[in-house]
Amino acid sequence: MASQDGRRRRRVRFDARGLRADLRAAVPDASMALLATALIYWLLRTRVENGTSATVQVMPMLADADAFWMYWMCQAFGWSALLWSYITVVLGLLRSGPRPRRSWLPAARVERWHRTTSLTTMGLMFMHALFFFADQLRTNQQQWAFGRSLWTAFVDVFVPGGYATGTGRIAILIGLLALYLSVPLGLAFYMRHTTGPRMWRALHRSVIVVYVLSVWHTLLYGTNVWYDGAFRTLVWALQMPVAALFLLRLLLPARPGERLRPRGRTLSLTARVAGRIAAAATVLGLFAVVLSGVDGGRDPDATGPSPGLWPDRWVIWLGLLVFTLALVAVAYRRRPTAVRPPRNSGARAANGGG
Repeated sequence: MASQDGRRRRRVRFDARGLRADLRAAVPDASMALLATALIYWLLRTRVENGTSATVQVMPMLADADAFWMYWMCQAFGWSALLWSYITVVLGLLRSGPRPRRSWLPAARVERWHRTTSLTTMGLMFMHALFFFADQLRTNQQQWAFGRSLWTAFVDVFVPGGYATGTGRIAILIGLLALYLSVPLGLAFYMRHTTGPRMWRALHRSVIVVYVLSVWHTLLYGTNVWYDGAFRTLVWALQMPVAALFLLRLLLPARPGERLRPRGRTLSLTARVAGRIAAAATVLGLFAVVLSGVDGGRDPDATGPSPGLWPDRWVIWLGLLVFTLALVAVAYRRRPTAVRPPRNSGARAANGGG
């Protein structure tokens, strides 16, 4: 009995040892991410100084790169976070999708890289928000009375729906949802002993939503890609390999139990077919966007008013509610079930086990 209690206590603990090991393994990866951030920051400053920055075209007051260095650092961390999220999503899809029998890259190594790049991505996303918060503090210095500046900046940057002006009403809300969803969905692996392997895998699959929100946030609020052009088209084009890998992972998952089986349960089979149809439609939509060039980007030569924001915030909140209910349903369906002893086990034990 004592040994069973000990095993139960060990099972419900958070896997802090595994997290610490992955954090140590992520040091080289995080160092590369910081180097990439520094290079992006240098590139953004260079574009400001030579007058080719699209951001300065929209907001001329940001032309003083020294005065607004925190804003440009925020932009740099945002771009490196998007780059690392791209890398970790690709690694995750390679790990969970079809793989050749003889691969030069072992599955265990891909999985380890996926975990470390995920941790790095979360850190970059937080630094992106932190530098935006610091920049907002400077902007609100005239409201320092009773800590008003600190509170206003906190609400604008860290409270979903708190930013109430301009494009940020939608873009910052989407970015914050990506940040806050990345923590439980990204760290679900370290709770697998509590939730059970089936539940954590089901929850972690939905982390692709975080990547979609991150790309959406960038295209809405990344002032360097507001305008139509080659760079914006490149951002869209890079999503096609991710969408193709996602579709391939749905069609040919690495785990045999996740494949389509006509004799499976009707509800499970319907959900999997719907997911594959949605992924296929997404791939076709991305091809259409890249080939047509019509993606909602802003035209610098337009003389009329900018198009209105869509969707409204209530649509995003409704989508979050539906997504949350779906996660709850999946968690309930995949919850660990207690192993019931045979009916006559008690009687046999009372009779000496015979």
